[in-house]
Amino acid sequence: MKKKQLTALLLSAAMALSLLSGCGGNAASSGSTASQESAGETESQGIREYTAFFAVPGTEINDDNEIQAAIADITGARVKETWLTGQTAQEAVGTMIAGGEYPDFIDGSDGQIQLYEAGALVALDDYLDKYPNIKEFYSDAEWDKVRQEDGKIYWIPQFGNIWEKDMSAVHSDEAFWIQTRVLKWAGYPEVKTMDQYFDLIESYNEANPSMEDGTANIPYTILCDDWRYFCLENAPQFLDGHPNDGSVIVDTDTLKIVDYNTTPTAKRYFQKLNEEFQKGIVDPESFTQPYDEYIAKLSTGRVLGMIDQWWNYAYSVNDSLKQQGLDKQGCDYVPLPITISEDIKNMWHTSDGTLNVSNGLGITTSCKDIDGALQFINDLLSPEVLTLRNWGIEGVDYNKDENGVFSRTDEMRTNASDPAYKASHLCTYSYFPNYSGMSKDGINAATPAEQPQEFLDGLQADVQECLEAYGCSTYVEMIGTNTPPGPWYPMYSYSNTMTTSTPGGTAWTKMGEIKHEYLPKVVMASDFESAWEEYMKVYSDCKPEDFLSEMQTELDRRIQLAKDNGEY
Repeated sequence: MKKKQLTALLLSAAMALSLLSGCGGNAASSGSTASQESAGETESQGIREYTAFFAVPGTEINDDNEIQAAIADITGARVKETWLTGQTAQEAVGTMIAGGEYPDFIDGSDGQIQLYEAGALVALDDYLDKYPNIKEFYSDAEWDKVRQEDGKIYWIPQFGNIWEKDMSAVHSDEAFWIQTRVLKWAGYPEVKTMDQYFDLIESYNEANPSMEDGTANIPYTILCDDWRYFCLENAPQFLDGHPNDGSVIVDTDTLKIVDYNTTPTAKRYFQKLNEEFQKGIVDPESFTQPYDEYIAKLSTGRVLGMIDQWWNYAYSVNDSLKQQGLDKQGCDYVPLPITISEDIKNMWHTSDGTLNVSNGLGITTSCKDIDGALQFINDLLSPEVLTLRNWGIEGVDYNKDENGVFSRTDEMRTNASDPAYKASHLCTYSYFPNYSGMSKDGINAATPAEQPQEFLDGLQADVQECLEAYGCSTYVEMIGTNTPPGPWYPMYSYSNTMTTSTPGGTAWTKMGEIKHEYLPKVVMASDFESAWEEYMKVYSDCKPEDFLSEMQTELDRRIQLAKDNGEY
């Protein structure tokens, strides 16, 4: 579309939206006097400007991004977002704390509790009633789960909030992933166990050691960089048929905490990786490659399989594969419902959202316009702005039929996967609170990825063929779905907040350090049994019993709270 046409559409959309109740007409003026001096208002446009830092890798958009400008016209504000580069989350947050200066908005990721303990975050309790979209984002019971030790709320968890009903088509969590070319070559077999998975990869690589251009395949790689070593260490819980509690297994019969690091399944899993490493199936660079190199490697199409969280790789890798035409070689990934044995029901995917209270979007003490910042979040949650964030501009990024149903053309889908187009045009404000599930129009899904027909139409041909072969239309159908096991879920929302101020937190820190150091050694060892025995001894010296005891106390507390609220 020509620039003039696009500009006209953007302006008309902004004007129309500003006339609707609950959006930017009111927002633009709210707190404007204070923000003119303190929030860096742009004089020529009357737009309040804020800063944000997210302690995760991300991609910045252009300063003249078109949808960001449209959102600014509606809300009266824009945010300059920066992302983590060259440091861990805790290092980046620690540097900010040492300097005493912060952006207006922040999500500290693994460093969130550091921000709280440093007094860097504004308590939100006295503000929430003024901003109904924020207040209604969670129920009172859910907000209570976000409260810290002093009883106050300091951040807003942004993700996993489902409006009306779960519309998930993508399995956005962890799984054993495999390229469609491998499954197609084998005639789309049922693959249900860890052994079957690796047997298939071995067989395919033996018969097809290289890509079409002669580049050697990488049968299986593992990401171990920094906190992302979850790609290596936490599979045993899934293999035993438990969902992603992250740090522990909760036995649903006894309601007791179990350490998945020391189970028979854990030993079998790491022994299998050891065997595959000795065969040359596991990438020898697995334990030294940084995250960027891992993503670049997946983007070449050479890697046949890996275990990972979908969100950790897909946003960049899938677009890259598409842009290179590697989808035509079957290089796209699909998830498989792997367990340790066929008699175990997999629980890799849970429906109905997940409230992770360990971190979220906070407003810092450096922000000089707290009300204006909260008004911006409030406006981002209005139905009109949500559509702009998630779908874009009607007629440019999606079409609407006579029944109000949204869809995209092939050109629109291509644009949405183009990094240059996204940088100049799309603005999701991805680390600000957002909904999934249904859109508030009651017709469409909140996002294109959840719109059933749009999701299917937007898939590459190799994935469509694969899903059809298995009688599925979504990744979720392929892997299966389950409801969360109980009101405690997920337990990682507690362990992620633990510090060395308690024996359990000290043990947790040491356990992580030991796993990060020793598990690569276990996988690469020429004598697995000796390496495993040494690892278990050093691991036990960390006093994991202290960690497990603290987690049991938290589990009991969550269950009792749910009972008190009539939820359990």
